Amino acid sequence: MLIACPHCQTLNRVPDERLAEDPNCGHCKAALLPGAPVELGDADFAAVAGRTELPVLVDFWAPWCGPCRAMAPQFETAARELKGRVLFAKVNSDDNPKTSVRFRIRSIPTLLLLHRGEEVRRVSGAMPARELVRWATGG
Repeated sequence: MLIACPHCQTLNRVPDERLAEDPNCGHCKAALLPGAPVELGDADFAAVAGRTELPVLVDFWAPWCGPCRAMAPQFETAARELKGRVLFAKVNSDDNPKTSVRFRIRSIPTLLLLHRGEEVRRVSGAMPARELVRWATGG
């Protein structure tokens, strides 16, 4: 499994059976799959989401958005539950207009499930952790 480091964008090869073992980047030694959402932006989004073979669940949000702030702890809980199976990322839509325009973000929070940078599914609106996990895994 190829995973782009969310910190330095180095591409790492991780055997599937070791995904749950907290793999670290071979270059910067940071956690590849931290079990918590990682912040991505215009500068690093394509390098991470587009080259990672794991599904990437992206939350487009903004700090002024009440539903976004309410969903943040739910998103973090779902990230812990799906650690090693899905990479969770957050993109501040105000600070990263290129990525927001690329994915035609019209309302927030909007969640995208990506595979190698391509949209697989989308939903808008806040949801509880249990529903996030079910939605992310296709259940």
